[in-house]
Amino acid sequence: MQITDVIATDRLGFRFNSSEIVSDVTFALKRGEFLGIVGPNGSGKTTLIRLLLGLLKPTDGSVTLFGQSAALFNEWQKIGYLPQKMATFNPHFPATVREVVGMGLLARKTFPRRTSRGDRESIDAALALMDINSIEGKLIGELSGGQQQRTLIAKALVAGPELLILDEPTTALDPEGRERFFATLKNINTDKAVTIIMITHDIGTIGQHASKLLYLDKNLIFYGGFDDFCLSEDMTDYFGEHSQHLICHRHEAEGPGIR
Repeated sequence: MQITDVIATDRLGFRFNSSEIVSDVTFALKRGEFLGIVGPNGSGKTTLIRLLLGLLKPTDGSVTLFGQSAALFNEWQKIGYLPQKMATFNPHFPATVREVVGMGLLARKTFPRRTSRGDRESIDAALALMDINSIEGKLIGELSGGQQQRTLIAKALVAGPELLILDEPTTALDPEGRERFFATLKNINTDKAVTIIMITHDIGTIGQHASKLLYLDKNLIFYGGFDDFCLSEDMTDYFGEHSQHLICHRHEAEGPGIR
């Protein structure tokens, strides 16, 4: 049986201490689609990502990854993940940029975890993709915030994931770094058909890049293509004409996003 959805949810929900954090979220992504998840602070975006990755157990509904229940899924090498908090390790951890990027290959290895020639080539490619070859020997704690972020993005990409999940990946990047980052995403999304899910607060910019939009405010407010969003009277009522125009103007100016 051919699997058409890389990831899918059905009425997904999560409660904590009787408080509804996420409720009734249903969506599906096929290979090569790019989804931007947006919403206000406290809307449940990071909780949704944790549910998708099996880091939290849903209290309602279900998640499937590559046709398997998230609870049973064990092919994590297919997924690259960059969490919201950049400092996922001690900043004084004595690892170089190259070593940190190489950690992204561990999920697909069994013991003993030796580095092969293919691993070294994959690390070289990830370093080049994020333009950090020149700092590969530096300790991670010596880097600027933007350099650390690019290192962690390379770590998420090094294993060649089929699904890439990014939680606010551009917060530590300067404008030039953000442009380079989105160009990199376009490359892996269009040329390598990597499915991408990205949380962002920048709803205007994401319209230039993603093919679909999911707006979350604990409940699913909107899910669909940007053209559908721009034509939706319900979204005009919800956002107001100015905010909707801002998103749609940038979207239309740049074309229909990455398809």
